[in-house]
Amino acid sequence: MKRGKAARSWIPRGLRTGVRWKISVAIAFVGALVAVALSLVVHNAARVSMLDNARDVQDERIQFVQRQYEARGGSNLPVGFKVDDPALPHDLRLKAREGRRVTYVSESASGVPDIWAAVPLSNGGILSVHTRFADRSATVMKDLDKALLIGSISVVLGGSALGVLIGGQLSRRLRKAASAAHDVAAGQSDVQVRRAIGGVVRDETDDLAQAVDAMADALKQRLEAERRVTADIAHELRTPVTGLLTAAELLPPGRPSELVKDRAQAMRTLVEDVLEVARLDSAAERAELQDIMLGEFVERRVAARAAEGVTVRVIHESEVTTDPRRLERILLNLLANAARHARPPIEVSVEGRVLRVRDHGPGFPEELLEDGPSRFRTGAADRAGHGHGLGLTIAAGQARVLGARLTFRNIRPQGADHGAPAEGAVAVLWLPEHAPTNTGSFPMVRLPD
Repeated sequence: MKRGKAARSWIPRGLRTGVRWKISVAIAFVGALVAVALSLVVHNAARVSMLDNARDVQDERIQFVQRQYEARGGSNLPVGFKVDDPALPHDLRLKAREGRRVTYVSESASGVPDIWAAVPLSNGGILSVHTRFADRSATVMKDLDKALLIGSISVVLGGSALGVLIGGQLSRRLRKAASAAHDVAAGQSDVQVRRAIGGVVRDETDDLAQAVDAMADALKQRLEAERRVTADIAHELRTPVTGLLTAAELLPPGRPSELVKDRAQAMRTLVEDVLEVARLDSAAERAELQDIMLGEFVERRVAARAAEGVTVRVIHESEVTTDPRRLERILLNLLANAARHARPPIEVSVEGRVLRVRDHGPGFPEELLEDGPSRFRTGAADRAGHGHGLGLTIAAGQARVLGARLTFRNIRPQGADHGAPAEGAVAVLWLPEHAPTNTGSFPMVRLPD
């Protein structure tokens, strides 16, 4: 069930950010835009209002001085008032020549506005007054700008904090949903995503969780129906296949009878493997645990099999608690797979709780490395009639019952790229430190303080 050369596509990884920070940045950005817009509006409105008040004051002053000046016959002008001032702005002079009382605002080089007022006199002259924008008004504007800046920063920080709180709650719910979905995908049928996320407030994450739960239930029912059909078919085939094998034993010796016996035995093995896969898929299998010395166990099983081209090397002996029957099944399936699809020598090594089976064939198919073993998939079109893809599937299922991890990888020359031909394959069985209980769960381990 191995050895292909399909190239694995390289997918670039994008920038990964959390929902919490996306919401926080969005709220902060919107808050900053609103704060800046309001600050500009308030600043301009306050400035315009103060300038209008200053112009009104200048207008009242020049009217009062005009009346006093003409009543006294043109003498004793207050400080700042002039007649026919040469510095009078041209536009203001033209309006006054038309007989109109005018106020005017001009920007000085220092950036402080100048407030002008002019009125025509009865003798043909132009009375004008010129003052700077009041220092008190400029101070008020500075204080207002400072208050607006502090308020804008407060709005942005407050919006960011609110975004962190809201986004954090949503992010926690999504992480809980993702964790529960991973548990469901790992085969924990009693896990429900909606129950895992909890919470009193209902939102879109609850709809997503309910949809995932419904999808998981539908898939579970479909898989269970397929498993039952497979198990029923294999069980019904067991009796006629056994009868066929018994009848084949009664045939007279010869090449035809040997072929019939061989095919009947192959059919019986296939039926038994299908039944075993169906039992493993039901997640009802439990390990019968014993304490064994792993290296000694592997040496005895390989010697009893009397396999040619297989060497065993115990690097580090270790005592493990596991199911010997299931462990033997995994070991023999890995050896059978290597013998069928690879080339000798086949090397078996034991290092602590790790068991490795290494061959020198063309390597595992890329589909197996990416997706794991799959029933009735042998990995190459040139292997017609060489296995049914059940050996590694059974090994992986038995490893799950033991609480172990079974991994597969190819061996390539040092420095070779990913597409280079493999020089062999390695299947690694990682036995757990704590064996599963009779219920299939793992014991809780109290860590030292």
